[in-house]
Amino acid sequence: MKRYVTVSLCALLVLGLAGVGRAHFGVILPDRSMVAQGDNPNLELTLAFCHPFEQNGMDMAKPKQFGVLCRKEKTDLLETLQETKVLDKQAWKAAYTLKKPGFYTFYVDPAPYWEAAENKYIIHQTKTLVAAFGGEEGWDAEVGLKAEIVPLTRPVALYAGNVFQGVVKFKGKAVAHAEVEVEYWNPEKKVKAPNDYFVTQVIKTDKNGVFSFGAPQAGWWGFSALNEEKQAVKHTDGTKKDAEYGAVLWVQFTAWPAPK
Repeated sequence: MKRYVTVSLCALLVLGLAGVGRAHFGVILPDRSMVAQGDNPNLELTLAFCHPFEQNGMDMAKPKQFGVLCRKEKTDLLETLQETKVLDKQAWKAAYTLKKPGFYTFYVDPAPYWEAAENKYIIHQTKTLVAAFGGEEGWDAEVGLKAEIVPLTRPVALYAGNVFQGVVKFKGKAVAHAEVEVEYWNPEKKVKAPNDYFVTQVIKTDKNGVFSFGAPQAGWWGFSALNEEKQAVKHTDGTKKDAEYGAVLWVQFTAWPAPK
């Protein structure tokens, strides 16, 4: 009997931990987060849907919206998307030429992703920002997505170890005590987590919807704040299913320069 109990407990532990570190993330990664005067103004952007730390991909259908906000002006970029592969799954890429100083907020509103295992749709409305030619205007501008993270810290020129802050909004209102999942974009799986708990960092917003995070490693970090809406999406069988709206923001951190 003792042996049976031990095996059963081990099985439960394995099943319990299997759910750890399985966060979905919408992804927008530009080839650079800053473009200085005299630099090549042409950007390459990659859009995907995946588990960033574990580098496991999911197919991403063509988004409903893809655009850029700069100086309060939105530009529709949906028709610039070209299909590609990321982590062996369907993804998208685009090219964009920066033309004036300021901050460019690239955003995507994806087609709903059906997650049969959870009996709901996943909709990760995702942003990233690129600073151009020394301009400082617009890094805290809101796109107006249903689910959105608005930076409170300028989201470029951050060193690893800097604290980044943002406010989580859903339907235009700050979300108190929202859970924010944080993952590192881990190319070629070079970073190994000590165990599954380390894959996804988890923090909560305060009563004003504000969260803080100190990135320990240089590279791209994704922040995803989740909110659920009941019966939000019409399913293929005609019924309405719940949707998980993720407000996702990608921020790049840089290693502190070594002393000469």
